[in-house]
Amino acid sequence: MFRPLFVFIGTRYTRAKRRNHFVSFISLTSMIGLALGVVVMIIVLSVMNGFDHEMRTRVLGMVPHATIESGEPISDWQSLAAKVKQNPQVEAVAPFTQMQGLLTNNGNVQKILLNAIDPVQERKVSIIDGFMKQGSLDDLVSGGFGVVIGDKAATKLGVGLGDKVTFVSPEVMVTPAGMFPRMKRFTVVGIFHVGAGELDGYLGVTNLQDLARLHRWKPDQVQGLRLKFTDLFKAPRTAYEIAQNLGEHQYYSRDWTRTHGNLYQAIGMEKSIIGLLLLLIVAVAAFNIISTLVMVVNDKRGDIAILRTLGATPGQIMRIFMVQGTVIGVVGTLVGAGVGILAALNVSSAISALEGLIGHKFLNADVYFIDYLPSQLMAEDVLLVCGAALVLSFLATLYPAWRAARTQPAEALRYE
Repeated sequence: MFRPLFVFIGTRYTRAKRRNHFVSFISLTSMIGLALGVVVMIIVLSVMNGFDHEMRTRVLGMVPHATIESGEPISDWQSLAAKVKQNPQVEAVAPFTQMQGLLTNNGNVQKILLNAIDPVQERKVSIIDGFMKQGSLDDLVSGGFGVVIGDKAATKLGVGLGDKVTFVSPEVMVTPAGMFPRMKRFTVVGIFHVGAGELDGYLGVTNLQDLARLHRWKPDQVQGLRLKFTDLFKAPRTAYEIAQNLGEHQYYSRDWTRTHGNLYQAIGMEKSIIGLLLLLIVAVAAFNIISTLVMVVNDKRGDIAILRTLGATPGQIMRIFMVQGTVIGVVGTLVGAGVGILAALNVSSAISALEGLIGHKFLNADVYFIDYLPSQLMAEDVLLVCGAALVLSFLATLYPAWRAARTQPAEALRYE
């Protein structure tokens, strides 16, 4: 098969055993350094993608994309929901009522946000049903005063399925004997685990009519509507427009960017900054090829002179060493991509196994919003990393190749 002269000689130089073994060692370390840089970049970007994905699916699957509320309890929420559903961005609607307070049991206290729901409607807007460890949302029947809590809250309170807990509301009752906090006994009918400390520890779910009674509302009155959008990033603008159309001064909207927007933006910013820093690591590894090729050029000065006397042009000499450096970059990049893809696909299970082995959690749900290391490999990230590594490797060959092309045959052969 025909190959251009510069390709034949360049690849031959790459395969050949050099007289100077130190040059071979430097060439190998350059290739390994580039491969390691690519591996680390693919793994870290995959982990950041995993955090982004878990934030979207788990955390934002549990909290509302947006809510429509009013200053007064809403009585006919069904007709209001029908109007809201007319917007093409709205995928589902469910009623809700919330109340903050404390859950107590045998001296243990846990702050809680009680979210009252209609189990049938809630399944359309929330993923909580898929993370139930014990019990079911269907156990939240009207008049039963049941509550579903996260496993972290259950552990802190020391309760399990069927146990009683006392809910203490910040609202007070005025009696002839004085002012007393409003309290109600609930039965734990379910325990869920999402993996997000904020939700597993501080969120409770109860029946819509039960919390209405605690608010001293009519059984059919609710605080507002929870909305699920087809595109959650359009939630702020769409929710505002819906509230304006329903009644500018009667209804108002709140969306997920107010509660979890800063966290999501922080994940995106960290991915960009960490990606840039890791790209510098790849750049350092790629530019090690410069020192490798400079040493190769010095080692091959006699060969270069002979080729020049045989009629090779400076352009051909330059292309020979560009081919050699590019082969190092391509091999290092491909090896790094292969190892990086395998590592990114298995990093979650590997970290989980390591945590089980040493008995220590690397991600604490009290500090991070999830208690495990997620990873999501994306083809565009792999292509971007490999493309950047190949471009940097190619740029690193230009100076040594140009220097080889300027070699004068007479000077090179003087001491041969």
